[in-house]
Amino acid sequence: MSNLNRRDLLKAGVLAAAVPAAGVGGFYFGYSKAEGNPLRVGVIGTGDEGSVLLGAMNPEYLEVKAIADIRPYNQYRAFHGDWGVAPRPGLMSVYGWKTEAEARRHVKVYADYMDLLNNAKDDGIEAIVIGLPLHLHAPAAIAAMNRGLHVLTEKLMAHNIAQCKEMSRFSAMTGKHLATGHQRHYNILYHEAVDKIKRGMLGNIHYIRAQWHRGNSPGGDSWQLPMPEKVKPNDVQAKRLQRDLENFKKELASARGSEIENIAKKVAQKEAQIRDHVLAQGGKYEGIEFKSAKDYGYRDHTYEWTDLATKQKKTYHRPAAEELLRWRLWARTGGGLMVELGSHQLDAASIFLAANNDYYHQVDTGRKIHPLKVHVSANRNLFEMDREVNDHITTLVEFPAPDYDPNSEIGKKRKICVQYSTINGNGFGGYGEIVYGTDGTMILEKEAELQLFRDESASKIATKSATGPTLDTQSSGPAQKAVGGGAKAEVSRGYKEELEHWAWCIRVNPNNAPDKPHPRCYPKVALGDAVIALATNLAADLGRSVEFKEEWFDIDSDATPEYDILKDEKFKPDVKRKEYQV
Repeated sequence: MSNLNRRDLLKAGVLAAAVPAAGVGGFYFGYSKAEGNPLRVGVIGTGDEGSVLLGAMNPEYLEVKAIADIRPYNQYRAFHGDWGVAPRPGLMSVYGWKTEAEARRHVKVYADYMDLLNNAKDDGIEAIVIGLPLHLHAPAAIAAMNRGLHVLTEKLMAHNIAQCKEMSRFSAMTGKHLATGHQRHYNILYHEAVDKIKRGMLGNIHYIRAQWHRGNSPGGDSWQLPMPEKVKPNDVQAKRLQRDLENFKKELASARGSEIENIAKKVAQKEAQIRDHVLAQGGKYEGIEFKSAKDYGYRDHTYEWTDLATKQKKTYHRPAAEELLRWRLWARTGGGLMVELGSHQLDAASIFLAANNDYYHQVDTGRKIHPLKVHVSANRNLFEMDREVNDHITTLVEFPAPDYDPNSEIGKKRKICVQYSTINGNGFGGYGEIVYGTDGTMILEKEAELQLFRDESASKIATKSATGPTLDTQSSGPAQKAVGGGAKAEVSRGYKEELEHWAWCIRVNPNNAPDKPHPRCYPKVALGDAVIALATNLAADLGRSVEFKEEWFDIDSDATPEYDILKDEKFKPDVKRKEYQV
């Protein structure tokens, strides 16, 4: 292996043969199998993203000792997975347990995550993985670190920048690792893209275009989960859930052979989801008393507005259970498109621009490039007033070019623009990034394919997928063919690698010493990603551009975009908040 490098292996198509299956991540990102026993972890929040993290657990690195989720259905998914959804196979599949009863002998189950944290020492837990709604990231992470536990939390780092800085400071104060799940930091495809940029294969980058378009529409929104009949009668999504169950039962009645087991799993999952709805207002499930959504701090709210076309007053009542089940749709609990989608791609853009800076200066600076200004257009023209988040967001984010100079008339115009759009209602174009350089163009499509085009003067660039990112100017000319690429088949999205590396860092650097290994998306990096996403949301809410301040990216500074612009004291970092004390 000493005479080979990653580029040679990819080019030759022999990476899988040259590196053991469990070692590809370590080969790329500089870690080995952790010494000693696997890291013993508790997972709090086992919904959509939490279940993906459970599915990415490598038993050689991590042992799941306990889970916590207030929803019985999410507890079911933690063990059984989501039928037909490969990234969510469930703990039984990951660890080879045959039944849920067997799995529960290995994994304790809690409803309230604080019960898990308070019993972590007795359960032998060393670290916590957080897949909770966004507004709970900071309270849960800080509570865990206060109890001597390392933390990996899903993205975004926190709900506001004050919380991000508080989490970062607690990590330093307690000596505990704090990682954030921006998986592109562990995606081999993006690692290869950075390598190509650093080697100058694109020349000097001067523009990036990215998008994430989804076909979600009224009545068919993946963030608008089914509501219990008792809470919200005639809910469209709930009716679809019931129809799916009835159809699966009909299929099961006529199934034969191996079909029986697969369809029975579909039926069991839908029944578990509907049972969960019965208990959404509180009640008993398998001998455990579950509180209601209100008991856990979720709130009722009634929205009022005037329809400008009809001049009629309208209202929409949101029960507390809807804030819980559809937490991504509300400002208090989620962050909308920029947090859920845009944060990943603007994170990637800043990584690419840092690599461009390395190429331009011929030194490995390794730092993230911070933006200068963001311009935003946000719209609410698709969905009804059954949410607070925007339907569409389009942004222009200005970053400094390598020769940017704010003190020079010419130098202050040396900027690189990143154009980003994320919309609902039409999935044409899918998601991906296009990086434009003076010597070529690079397309990354759906975190799975990379193509490089070297003729920057050509008028057309097309990917093999009809739904992928496409450039087509008005000039005539034949479509180019890619002259280079990256890993294409079975590319990991980075979940497994980020968990493995986090576990390895804890084993080799248990006290989080700054001069020893730490996760790639450590607090300083995660804070930068959060500043970009949350300042963009703030600009969208205010309907104006926002200029970034370097102090916002500084963990030790009390400056935050929310406080500097809104002048609200709650947006100033304070590690002595009452809720943070044990």
